[in-house]
Amino acid sequence: MTPDTSIEFLKGIGPDRARLIKKVLEIATVNDLLDFYPIRYLDKSKVYHVKDLTENDLLEVQLKGKISGLQEIRTGKTRRLAAKFTDGTGSLDLVWFQYSNWLKEQIPQNREVYIFGRINVFNHHFSMPHPEIEPEEKREDENRLRPIYPSSEKLTKHNLGQKFFQNLMRRICAEIPNLVQENLPEYITTKLGLMPRQVAYLNIHFPKDIQHFQQAEKRLKFEEAFFFQLSYGLKKKKHEMSAVGNPFPVVGDYFNTFYEKFIPFELTNAQKRVLKEIRSDMRRPVQMNRLLQGDVGSGKTMVALLSMLMALDNGFQSCLMAPTEILAQQHFNGISELLSGTGINIRLLTGSTKTAERKVIHEELLSGSLPIIVGTHALLEDNVRFKKLGLAIIDEQHRFGVAQRAKLWAKNVIPPHILVMTATPIPRTLAMSFYSDLDVSVIDELPVGRKPIITAHRKEQDRLSVFRFAKEEIDKGRQVYFVYPLIEESETLDYKNLMENFGHIADFFKDQNVTMVHGRMKPDEKDANMQYFASGNARILVATTVIEVGVNVPNASVMVIESAERFGLSQLHQLRGRVGRGAEQSYCILMTSDKISNEARKRIKTMCETNDGFRISEVDMQLRGPGDILGTQQSGVVDFKKLDLVTDSVLIRQSKDIVEYIIRKDPFLNHPDHQLIRNFYLKNYSRRHMWSKIS
Repeated sequence: MTPDTSIEFLKGIGPDRARLIKKVLEIATVNDLLDFYPIRYLDKSKVYHVKDLTENDLLEVQLKGKISGLQEIRTGKTRRLAAKFTDGTGSLDLVWFQYSNWLKEQIPQNREVYIFGRINVFNHHFSMPHPEIEPEEKREDENRLRPIYPSSEKLTKHNLGQKFFQNLMRRICAEIPNLVQENLPEYITTKLGLMPRQVAYLNIHFPKDIQHFQQAEKRLKFEEAFFFQLSYGLKKKKHEMSAVGNPFPVVGDYFNTFYEKFIPFELTNAQKRVLKEIRSDMRRPVQMNRLLQGDVGSGKTMVALLSMLMALDNGFQSCLMAPTEILAQQHFNGISELLSGTGINIRLLTGSTKTAERKVIHEELLSGSLPIIVGTHALLEDNVRFKKLGLAIIDEQHRFGVAQRAKLWAKNVIPPHILVMTATPIPRTLAMSFYSDLDVSVIDELPVGRKPIITAHRKEQDRLSVFRFAKEEIDKGRQVYFVYPLIEESETLDYKNLMENFGHIADFFKDQNVTMVHGRMKPDEKDANMQYFASGNARILVATTVIEVGVNVPNASVMVIESAERFGLSQLHQLRGRVGRGAEQSYCILMTSDKISNEARKRIKTMCETNDGFRISEVDMQLRGPGDILGTQQSGVVDFKKLDLVTDSVLIRQSKDIVEYIIRKDPFLNHPDHQLIRNFYLKNYSRRHMWSKIS
């Protein structure tokens, strides 16, 4: 038997069962079985007494006593089997909702038995549905935790239940010395107190006790984190060794003049720190590959502009690519305003750009007279050619595919420096794991003078007071958003709801101009209505989530989010970021129905308690899991068997530190201490990720 042996050749399986197991559990080899971890364990070493059970201990327990009073109970067309269990300290009910006559005949009465199962409680009375029963004389002594494996009804029907997998795994575990090889050097396992790999596998399947299980789990979690980090680390090292970049040694007149004479506010310390990191990257002849995280309104656009001025001081052009026309227009407007009076040429290129203007842009880019261009996917077109592209900035990278980004890199003979920006705060453990091939910068301060947004939760009965509050703000000269959900599955219903509520709002605020933006509008109509609000002509904007990103109206001070329980945390935070962009106090009001789920309640509570996007992202990851935060296209990447990105941040940090040490000292894993790592990586990871080659 080897790790690659097909399971069909194992005793008791054969071709038919092997096909079924592969279809249901995706297990094809012995190695797959080794990684088929139990989902929980039964502790059959301990016997409880009925009198010691509490309503807080609703776990699986083992009891010793006698069964009596077995009877069938019929209620209408349904029937159930019930009995009384007594152990001398108290009693509880046993119940079977699905049973056969054979099962009824097998239940031993009035003699000593062990029962095992999950305890339920109703009106302070305990019961155990479908208990596992063992007569005392047939019970085997067990001093280990018994594994319970993932299963399904389809497997159980083919006699592939827990007993089958427990016996199968016992046979596999007996072969562990031949099947499992160590993959970490002794200096790592000793430093972190990790048990040997073979011992870990034995104790993950058949733990000697709870302490051995915890140690086994720690070892296997660390291993997952370590090799995942190694894959990214080797990718990053390869990039550093092979990705030539244009060095920008000069910080000259363009940057200095703008910084001294045109910058409208004092940079935050976080912005200054990030600029130093970018400057340090771009002065080297290696392509920069940096992720810039910053909460809504933290000043990423200013950092982007100053980085583009560094490129200009060194004779290079820059582009900023955004995923939507609205967002590209916002960046263009903001940067144009900042550059007003500097004489620096900047243009906007989107799908809506007229042919005549497009022709001028193409000519200016090719001649080098256009140093800065902002645009959408239109920048990727083949006829958009630069004289000397030195810096490419991508906003909200996750909205662009790999092939699209690669087109941008090819716009220059030597690839441009890359700065990726995101306003979606990424939890620390997620950034450590999934952006390890990027250098990460964080702007974690808001500009001076910005006031934290006050967030409140209100229900339907509060609607009139919410309308009155919005009117008070409008009377002060402010503007208001009303945002409604538009979910695809119920789009028609949502659209009807939006139109009805637009009517209610227009009736209440009849002396104000009210405009609307939603996804069914044509782009021109949408942009016109948006502009009508941005200009201040309309005091109220009724919208769907199309305004989640790309809308900058500093005068707007109230965001009312309708049916807030239907939005995710990240979306709520992004929407809230549409207000609080000026110096005035701003407000976000989360309207919900009276009855909401516990998860929705936690989202609303989190929003009311904090404006910190990073704190919100941590809660979001706890609720949704990392796959959803990264996006569905990356959900497979987080398919860890043991590692939990929410709770295992310490192990992830340790693995990252050790990987960085190894790659710094021995980037090709040639040292004798690292042969175990190298061999395991080449066999299990290098082909899977196709990220790094070690020759």
